[in-house]
Amino acid sequence: MQRRQGRVNAGLLLLLYQISQVGLQNIPSVTLGVLALNIFLFLNPVRPLPEVCISVNEGFYRRNWQRLLLSPFHHADDWHLYYNMVSMLWKGIMLEKKLKSVWFAYIIAVFSVLIGVVYMVLEFMLVKILDDPSYEMNCAVGFSGVLFALKVLNNHYNPGRVSSVLGFQISSKYACWVELVAIHLISPGTSFAGHLAGILVGLMYTMGPLKKIMKACAGGISSFADPARPRDYSSEYYGYPGYQYRTPRSYYDYTGGLTEEEQLERAVLNSLHERDFGGATYNNERRPYGFWFPPEQHSEEDIRRQRLRRFERR
Repeated sequence: MQRRQGRVNAGLLLLLYQISQVGLQNIPSVTLGVLALNIFLFLNPVRPLPEVCISVNEGFYRRNWQRLLLSPFHHADDWHLYYNMVSMLWKGIMLEKKLKSVWFAYIIAVFSVLIGVVYMVLEFMLVKILDDPSYEMNCAVGFSGVLFALKVLNNHYNPGRVSSVLGFQISSKYACWVELVAIHLISPGTSFAGHLAGILVGLMYTMGPLKKIMKACAGGISSFADPARPRDYSSEYYGYPGYQYRTPRSYYDYTGGLTEEEQLERAVLNSLHERDFGGATYNNERRPYGFWFPPEQHSEEDIRRQRLRRFERR
């Protein structure tokens, strides 16, 4: 913990608070494991940052390939960790339930390494194009590249959304690219090549051959069966202790049209509400955790049809 002594890590404390508000029981296992690993390595780094970051010089010329494994899970400071892990919390909850835990863990493992490789390729191209050898020395750490790749996946599996970027409403299809430029302009010290590498790997999975290659490498292991693809969920049910409900027909129905940040805020508020009122129920059934909205009010015609159907079954 030599890097973390001497000051209060406000970002880490706020991250732990956010996790507690969402509730450990509501975080899927792989997502929770990724959060725990990043927090643990922040408090107990394997090596100092200059010895775990990835660059063309260290990774390619010096063949220090272990940095491909270490660099994504180390962070420069507590706020770097906080922003990355809050984003991972939301994306993990959304994607792990859709892709299933084993495949999601497989994706995290592959993306973590592959993004480092693509990052070195991009930096090497900059060296050749700009004739500037300093790009060989650019050393990057952090999970943000993986997060950009997961954002591409999330937009792919949940199309048609609108994201708010700096107050502008942007189609989710282009949100990654706008955020890539916006983050670099707001925080010039961030790794533009690292974020771009994440987007490219995400596109390789959704539009390129990466997914097929991963499935081929997984072989016939049943746990790696074809993960969730865009499809109609209207016929599927998810069971939770105390209640059962049909999955919504569209992403808008699931989120109520909220942005990522608004959904996370709604989840935290619902958690506080249930805690304050002892897990209040609706119609003698416990409400599902998360982005809860009042049930639809049925018209008189709908009620009449439901009554007729009940009489027909008798």
